[in-house]
Amino acid sequence: MSSTSIGYVISARPRWRRLRWGALLLLAPALVLMLVFFIVPVFDALYLSLTNGEFQGAHSRVFDFIGLANYQHMLHDMFLGNSLLQTAIYVGASAIVGQTLLGIILALLSEQAWQWLRLSVGSIIVTAWVVPQIVQAVIWSSFSTSGGTLDLLLGPSRANTNWLVSAPMLIICIANLWRSVALSMLLFGAGLRNISHEVKEAAQLDGASYWQRLLYVILPIMNPTIVTNFILVTLANLSDFTLIYALTQGGPGNATQTLPLYIYEQAFTYYELGYGTAIAVLLIAIGAVASLIYVRLLRAEI
Repeated sequence: MSSTSIGYVISARPRWRRLRWGALLLLAPALVLMLVFFIVPVFDALYLSLTNGEFQGAHSRVFDFIGLANYQHMLHDMFLGNSLLQTAIYVGASAIVGQTLLGIILALLSEQAWQWLRLSVGSIIVTAWVVPQIVQAVIWSSFSTSGGTLDLLLGPSRANTNWLVSAPMLIICIANLWRSVALSMLLFGAGLRNISHEVKEAAQLDGASYWQRLLYVILPIMNPTIVTNFILVTLANLSDFTLIYALTQGGPGNATQTLPLYIYEQAFTYYELGYGTAIAVLLIAIGAVASLIYVRLLRAEI
């Protein structure tokens, strides 16, 4: 039998018979962990979102299957619409746009700076990243409260202004940016170091200015790193809870009530466990859609 015939026979075999069972055996522990800690909880949440379960009350122990009633209620919940808007502002402004732009700028500046300055600035930014979020909330509450540091910096015209009341989402976005920009800076710094020095020299010898090299050489090469950063910061900030809750508890009013805080309110304040879980499923779906979009963009770059 010729090699062509052998190749045809192998390719004609069913796909499941061509699997390498040894590789599946090595993946078994990871698959078991994914099943126990991800797939089963997700399906349990899906079932719970189709019930009238409560933390307290008549349906706290025995609850009934109500189908899509919780999801139909979501369509008429104006507070949910506000939470979606606040989540989009929070994730878009402080994470996708702010964190990405500031991360790239800091990475570029660190590449050009002296080593001692790069290490000093990097240490400060990473320290802000690893500080517990509740401590960060205390710092930013003191910074932006009436008579705080921000008032002193802005002068007498802004004295006794509580910025967590007058501009709560702006303060929260800046606090989140201060907290999490280290991740983007480290990612972009690694991406810049992976660009060959010969590529930069060739563009410079061709007469390209610094901005031309940045726009037409460096950033296109770093596109996979940029998309990876988008994935990480989107998923991390979609589920952000501690910093916002500690600073404003979603207030004043509903001005900073993102989806995680609205889920907490419905499930643990109003004890509507089924409805709160339905909103949590919506949050999972938003994260999944965003991940699929970013992965498609990443594949296109590769």
